[in-house]
Amino acid sequence: MSEAPGRGGPGRQDGNGASGPPRPPRIPLPRAAPEDTARWPEATPTPAPAAVPAPAAETPPIAPETAPMSHKLLKSLLGAWALAACSPEETAAVEAHLTDCATCADEAVRLREAVALLHPEDNLDLDPRLRSRVLASCLGRRPARVPLPSWVAPYDAETARLDALLRDFGEAEWQAPVRLQWFDGSRAVERDMSVAAVIAHLTAADGSVAAALGLPEPPEEAAAGPPGAVRTEWRRQGHALIRSASFADAGAAELPVPDGRFTLPLRDAFLDRAFECWIHAEDIAEAVDYPYRPPSPGHLHDLVDLTARMLPSAIADRRRAGLAPPPRTLAAAGAPGRTLHLEVEGSGGGHWYLPLDSPAAGAAPEDEVAHVALDALEFCRLAAGHVHPEEAAAGHTGDREAILDALYATASLSRM
Repeated sequence: MSEAPGRGGPGRQDGNGASGPPRPPRIPLPRAAPEDTARWPEATPTPAPAAVPAPAAETPPIAPETAPMSHKLLKSLLGAWALAACSPEETAAVEAHLTDCATCADEAVRLREAVALLHPEDNLDLDPRLRSRVLASCLGRRPARVPLPSWVAPYDAETARLDALLRDFGEAEWQAPVRLQWFDGSRAVERDMSVAAVIAHLTAADGSVAAALGLPEPPEEAAAGPPGAVRTEWRRQGHALIRSASFADAGAAELPVPDGRFTLPLRDAFLDRAFECWIHAEDIAEAVDYPYRPPSPGHLHDLVDLTARMLPSAIADRRRAGLAPPPRTLAAAGAPGRTLHLEVEGSGGGHWYLPLDSPAAGAAPEDEVAHVALDALEFCRLAAGHVHPEEAAAGHTGDREAILDALYATASLSRM
């Protein structure tokens, strides 16, 4: 019987006599030559480095004792100490000496007070021109899609400045008494109101402009509400006025706005509202003892110009009311007549030539009969009723009667 071949094929036998595949020949590994042993010597362990003893700790040097400063030296340092120019060691020595020396302590108090006079408190308000400069820079890069009319800009600026003053008011400031002053024809009038009541008054006074633009009147309950609600309603209405004037067509500037004794075009009514907002903001700032700056020169010029243009009508109104003497002559409309030269000095000032005998008469330098010169802020405060006409700091030459007529008419423009 023949044997079946295994998996490895014929030719190999296992231990039981069975045949299997032949094993492959064994190939011995190469042995290293004697010289190879010398080339690759056996690794020998590296001895550990000897331990280095740690250095002995040095004893810190003993600081020498500082000799105390003499009285004469400490007294000579008081000026530098008052200016905070001493070293920390000198400051400590001076302050320790002041607790023991009454003479030097008195001198230190006087020097500190003198230093305080050299560094007066700065106004915390931002420069009023900063906002206009930033806006002008932004609009120069990216023009506004709906530009703000130039005659609205003073109102926008003054309401924003007053709102910044009110922003941090607490209950005590809102209830602070504000002294309002105006000139009622022939006498000065005063009245005290709270800050909240003044803001409610501004809201109501802005209502005439709102009506001309077709805006609803502010709700009556807003004036009697809490201070926060009064301020919110005033700002809401102010923003609505600015937006409506900006979106209105070009003819809106001439819309008539009745305002007490006068009817003004919308462009002048906005300037009038800016003027009153600034004056009452100063009243509020004075009531809470906070510094407040005047408007920017450009806006101040617009307010001075409005006041000057209203003077001829104010003089005529006083004559009709019997508060001023009648005109010397009756000048026809456009005809030359007696002229007042109004010179307003300082930032925002200028020169105006105003008719004295009739609001419609002509005015020219060659017909000048009187010359009045005032500072711009003095002129505005006179127009606000904060200065009596005969106490105004005004330089004048010419017809005394015409000068008094102009000063009293300026003060009569004020109102509550």
